Amino acid sequence: MDFTEEVTKVYTAVFPSDTVLTRILADNVTDAMLFLHHPMVWEMGKEPDRVFYDVNTEMLSQLRARRVSLFNFHYPLDNFGAYSTSKTLTDALGIRVENPFADMCGALCGIIGTTDCTDVYALQARYTQAVGHETKLYMYGESAIKNGRVGICAGGGNDITVVRDLLANDVRVLISGLSVCNDYSAAVHDFEKIHGINLLGGTHYSSEKFACIALCAYFARLGLLAEFIPDTPCMKDM
Repeated sequence: MDFTEEVTKVYTAVFPSDTVLTRILADNVTDAMLFLHHPMVWEMGKEPDRVFYDVNTEMLSQLRARRVSLFNFHYPLDNFGAYSTSKTLTDALGIRVENPFADMCGALCGIIGTTDCTDVYALQARYTQAVGHETKLYMYGESAIKNGRVGICAGGGNDITVVRDLLANDVRVLISGLSVCNDYSAAVHDFEKIHGINLLGGTHYSSEKFACIALCAYFARLGLLAEFIPDTPCMKDM
């Protein structure tokens, strides 16, 4: 949403939630940009068949009046690179990159890497420390991490296509954001049980926030003031 011709400050956020927009409006800023990974608000469990919600229209009107643009960067930010969602999560977990994987809509959204954690319990503890809240472990396989190799696919990476790619690479641990077992995801959970894939979930928001944090350094190098706006993770994601 192009509401300004000049950008003097950048905010980054995962979702355009009321919390994020309220913070920008409180700053009384003009000629700015909100860089988003997702164009809509995320809330698991609010309605049975819906997780994405429209941006608050009243707040959007106020942003327009103040010349604050909204820029959405979804799959391009998921694609493997220095600022990508899975690469920045991998870095936050101290995992060494082996190679990208998981082609989704033309973007390599996942990473196969190696960790010095010898079992999934230690890896879960590290994930919990990195995101700053509880994480979820679905223990479908052996606790030991074979050759230290794990797969990382932030956000909605718990997908059968992703898991098949892991199996093809002889990896039995998947770190993702969304891990809840519900009507939508039951099939992938069953598949993981059959093949002994351990799943770690840390919420949609928390698994992707590291990319938006890292992008502040990118904008700073362009000479722009940049600030990440933290939000609240939806614990029902796990």
